[in-house]
Amino acid sequence: MRPPAALAHGAGQAWEQLALPLAARRAEVVLSPANLAPLAHPRNVVVIHDAAPLREPSWYGRAYGAWHRALVPRIARRARLVIAPSEHVRDELAQLFSLPRERVVAIAPGVDAAFASAGDPEPLLRRLGLTRPYALAVGTDSARKNLGLLDAIAPELGVNGLDMVIAGSSRPYMRTDRGSANARRLGYVADADLPALYAGAAAFAMPSLYEGFGLPCIEAMAAGTPVVAADRSALPEACGGAALLVDPDDPDAFAAALLAATGPERERLAAAGRERATQLTWERTAEEIDRALEPLLATRTRP
Repeated sequence: MRPPAALAHGAGQAWEQLALPLAARRAEVVLSPANLAPLAHPRNVVVIHDAAPLREPSWYGRAYGAWHRALVPRIARRARLVIAPSEHVRDELAQLFSLPRERVVAIAPGVDAAFASAGDPEPLLRRLGLTRPYALAVGTDSARKNLGLLDAIAPELGVNGLDMVIAGSSRPYMRTDRGSANARRLGYVADADLPALYAGAAAFAMPSLYEGFGLPCIEAMAAGTPVVAADRSALPEACGGAALLVDPDDPDAFAAALLAATGPERERLAAAGRERATQLTWERTAEEIDRALEPLLATRTRP
């Protein structure tokens, strides 16, 4: 069930709370895949991707943060089952909402097969004017993503022949913390272009201060691009030993790791990353969710 295409953002959330419970009244279970669910429905399973709005309200606008802080705890406590993308978030949610661990299950997301078969990236790189080797970051322009660190290290990387490139748009409900714009920002990049953009990169950077999983790291790994990621929240778990992990508050260490990933560590990281990405498919994710839902369907009294 989906809201009408004309409804988005706030209007879509109104549809979720007001129209969806009625439309789904005969459903045995309602699976909501994006943090929120209809409070009025008695049989929710909800995917909560992270606890960022509760952990650090300053990363979000006042209205967005207040809405999530009001709804997410109530939804989680009433849900038949909560699905988290990582054990890190599973532990967070169980602790934050005083949930029994058996009511929270960790199921990692998957990576699309297109990232492993990007083809020749050169046409895209010419179109975007990327003429030199580059380190890539992909993410929403928000304080949580810590993109200011990449601006800070861009001059040092440039001296060593490596441009710093960031793909991703901003969101009005997310606060930014950007310093000098030394890195090149591409803005929004279409999904169809992302595999080639990853494949053309000399290294991938994710210096986030908090991630519920870190799927762009796995997309880069699938494309054969070495990954350097922050050593906190769910990123070590997501990367599974196939990335260089660095303190995201240490610009010098992050720059050094990116240069190592494009040089002596490149082949090892690329091979380990490809292997890690093969373990994370959407088919596996769907099968694990199906298994998690089955007991809820089997135990309901049928007419």
